[in-house]
Amino acid sequence: MFNLTEHGEWLYSRAERPAEKPVENLPGVCYNKSVKTKLKGLRQRCGLRKDETLTKRPKLTLQLQYNSPVILTFFLLSLGALFLGQWTGGWTTKHLFCVYRGSLKDPLFYIRLFGHVLGHGSWDHFLNNMLLLLVIGPPMEEKYGSIPLLKGIVLTALVTGVLQCVLFPRTGLLGASGIVFMLIMLASLSGFSGGIPVTMLLVAALYLGQQIYDIIFVRDNVANFMHIVGGICGTGFGYVYALRPKKRKPAAHKASGKPGLKFEKTSRRKSR
Repeated sequence: MFNLTEHGEWLYSRAERPAEKPVENLPGVCYNKSVKTKLKGLRQRCGLRKDETLTKRPKLTLQLQYNSPVILTFFLLSLGALFLGQWTGGWTTKHLFCVYRGSLKDPLFYIRLFGHVLGHGSWDHFLNNMLLLLVIGPPMEEKYGSIPLLKGIVLTALVTGVLQCVLFPRTGLLGASGIVFMLIMLASLSGFSGGIPVTMLLVAALYLGQQIYDIIFVRDNVANFMHIVGGICGTGFGYVYALRPKKRKPAAHKASGKPGLKFEKTSRRKSR
């Protein structure tokens, strides 16, 4: 309570503090109570069990969500490349979206070196790749992030393009199969904690083993070797990302207040 002195100054009296609202009920203030006790009371008021967490439920709306920017953009670019190739009679597919050995002075060669993963020869070729891409890609983008996944896609496109020009100079390469196999091997590393995941061994034995079999015994126009290269790129990317040193978060500084009061800054950890 504030009292007016004889000198015309306001003086705050602690003894006559009005009991309007208990301090422990103020939001963000803990008055000699443990966090466990406060959470227990909050769970009881919300009607939650011990195994349930206090999370914010997403609201269902009819608004479209661009939930996977890299994967969806890759899909749209591939679809546009296919339409463009059919509209131009295959000219853009051959000169922009199919990599083969060419002159280093040709500026289109460098476009083909990265753009060949967007080109497809037919609708069946496009649908087979995009179906797996749209199923496996978004979870991987959510786990690793859009920028790291984009770097992995660009690196895989560059490696497969260079190896195609060096090892198979008389043939061309197009299609997102290498990117798909990169994502497949990346998904097989889920739950990686330093050892060798059994899921990765099984996927390598089934998918990559089939590609080796097709290279030896099957004669077709499928670039099975580049599928293997894409899988190796995905495995390497997953190991490098998992073993890289993680940045430590700075400790939160607690604000100092009056004796008996402790101000807590609550923070939520995002789990992927």
